[in-house]
Amino acid sequence: MKLGFIGTGNMAGAIMGGIIKKGLIAPEEIIGADLMPQSRERVKEEYGINVTADNKEAAEKSEVLILSVKPQFYAQTIAEIRDCIREEQMVITIAPGKTLEWLGEQFQKPVKIVRTMPNTPALVGEGMTAACPNAYVTEDEKKYALELLGSFGKVEVVPEHLIDAVVAVSGSSPAYVFLLIEAMADAAVAEGMPRQQAYQFAAQAVYGSAKMVLETGKHPGELKDMVCSPAGTTIEAVRVLEEKGLRSAVIEAMKACAEVSRNL
Repeated sequence: MKLGFIGTGNMAGAIMGGIIKKGLIAPEEIIGADLMPQSRERVKEEYGINVTADNKEAAEKSEVLILSVKPQFYAQTIAEIRDCIREEQMVITIAPGKTLEWLGEQFQKPVKIVRTMPNTPALVGEGMTAACPNAYVTEDEKKYALELLGSFGKVEVVPEHLIDAVVAVSGSSPAYVFLLIEAMADAAVAEGMPRQQAYQFAAQAVYGSAKMVLETGKHPGELKDMVCSPAGTTIEAVRVLEEKGLRSAVIEAMKACAEVSRNL
């Protein structure tokens, strides 16, 4: 098998789906291990991959192994599979707070590890993933890992000391955006718009605005100024948002998020 997963939850499914859709690895070359029968059967039915209840089997049969279990289960999972990990094998991890140093200590031997931090928009092929390879990963292996991780969105290599910032700015930020969309929709409903229509307007406005930042290369402040006509409706809304502390609230929330990530 070219690719193995330990844990077949939503994030694992998003990664599988992206890799298979891009044609990088065929379903028959992928194996997923999960203790939960319903989770195994879901990915088997949806993606056509091989499945097993045995973590060791997935580790032994794969060239690249993705650990997609919850962070609190990492220590026991690694202890179970470490004797199966081979020198040439690459392990990709998805767990905030689990550093390359900590991971290396758990394996108790040199292992090629790429620490990553994706986010939930990977579920719709629009994820943002940070990748941190350790010293044992070669340049070609890093390129291959980035190709896999880029199949469900965008990926960037970052130094490990920035991972907590990544957690705050992309890992957790979909929740902030969903909160903003919900608040925008609530306001539209208060103005008489039907709720489902309000969600459509708010979500598309956020999506289009993000696309403008990514595709124009212009500073967000410049794009904001383009919308704000003198003495117009938009600048008045911006004035109130500044008065109510939107910018400060976002910054403080992200700093709190990063601090929790540091102490996991």
